[in-house]
Amino acid sequence: MKILATLLLLSLSAQAAVTLPAIFSDHMVLQSGKPVPVWGTADANAEVAVAIAGQKKTAKADANGRWSLKLDALTTNAEPQTLTIGDKVIHDVLVGEVWLGSGQSNMGMNVQSAKDYEASKAAATVPVIRVFTEGSPSAATAQTQGKGTWVICTPETVGRFSATLYFFGRNVYDVLKQPLGLINSSVGGTPIESWISPEAQHASAELKPFFEAMKKEKAEFDEAKVKAVYERQVKKWEEEVKKAKAEGKPAPRKPRDPISTRQRKGDVGGLFNGKISPLIPYAIRGAIWYQGEANTNGAKPPFYQAQLTLLAKDWRTRWDDEFPFAWVQLPNFTREGEGWPVVREQMLNALSTIPNSGMAIALDLGEAKNIHPINKQEVGRRLAQWALGAVYHKDVPDTSGPLIDSAKVKGGAFVLTFKHAKGLHAKGDLAEFEIAGADGQWQPAEAKIERETVVVSSKAVPEPKHVRYAWKDNPKATLFNGAGIPASPFRK
Repeated sequence: MKILATLLLLSLSAQAAVTLPAIFSDHMVLQSGKPVPVWGTADANAEVAVAIAGQKKTAKADANGRWSLKLDALTTNAEPQTLTIGDKVIHDVLVGEVWLGSGQSNMGMNVQSAKDYEASKAAATVPVIRVFTEGSPSAATAQTQGKGTWVICTPETVGRFSATLYFFGRNVYDVLKQPLGLINSSVGGTPIESWISPEAQHASAELKPFFEAMKKEKAEFDEAKVKAVYERQVKKWEEEVKKAKAEGKPAPRKPRDPISTRQRKGDVGGLFNGKISPLIPYAIRGAIWYQGEANTNGAKPPFYQAQLTLLAKDWRTRWDDEFPFAWVQLPNFTREGEGWPVVREQMLNALSTIPNSGMAIALDLGEAKNIHPINKQEVGRRLAQWALGAVYHKDVPDTSGPLIDSAKVKGGAFVLTFKHAKGLHAKGDLAEFEIAGADGQWQPAEAKIERETVVVSSKAVPEPKHVRYAWKDNPKATLFNGAGIPASPFRK
């Protein structure tokens, strides 16, 4: 035994000393069915050996110590394996499906904050599901090293997982019965421009007006004035806390520091640099995105389609992989102004500019006064239904809710056709439809379902030119398909 131990130590000592990205660690899940990149740093010109499941490959570090290689595609395996990279030995490695989840607080919101936590907790003994939460901050330049560890899904750990990502993954797992790796890289309150590489954004002609608007907004930001207002708010809050404590009432929430919030958003590309770049090019099956709330204000909404399209294109280019990409359309929520409907429309339109993509319509899952609705189970299920049908080619009721296809005027009424319209029906009264004539004045309209079309008319508009549905911040979803998924809001 002593001889074997000595031989093992000698063998390991002969391996190159390597530094690995944090995501290469115990309990990791490697993507099956496609080449698996492995990378890191070592001494200049050192030879690095990588071995798993009978496969061994080597790479030579360059003069700066950087090295990378690709393992041949691995076969799904739920049995724990060992991955050796240079002098590092990674234990309990599974091979299965890996998905990246990113966005702002509704992606970051954890399972213990979602509805029915006790039931979710009781059903969470699924050791082949593992979650890696990227914990690094924003950065001014693209980083290669992140922070985080892989965590096995158990009743004790599931509460801290991203709810949207977990319920998505759980629904996928329940059908595929394969190991599942979920990577969560999200930050609350952040705009989409923080998550796209700065180089790609500044090279975009479509976003030039966006940056001009943001430059003006930044110039008008008076940090000293904002800080003074915040300090007054904190003093008032401290008095309210004392009063609440004396009266035995719950303490009010502390005001959010606008300066630290602004810094946390990472400016243009800051979160890409700090929280996405360290993950590239880790092999994944696809990505899901839940963000948009922070882009509903000011001049931002009309640019969202271009930004979401650029994000998907930029990530795919850097991963060198046209992986599937889906997002959650903003749900219903009371927020005055046109921002929420416009961003929903931009998300709908992005389906035509992002190949191999999908959208989970969540118009019935929001809460009027809660920007963090708790029914993440259904959000995850709808994302999973898209993935199971469109990515894994499983038989599902449908991969989307109804999406407007055409709007034609016939006999003084609009006749609307939809994609994903099988089983088209109303829940309650078929409402939230409006039409307008040449004057552009919107009027409430009557709507009726005729097979898989909707006919919309109004006595107040005998010659209709435009039609729209659910064009409000907090509309009621009334039109559904047979899969029980609501139609996306639209205007034509």
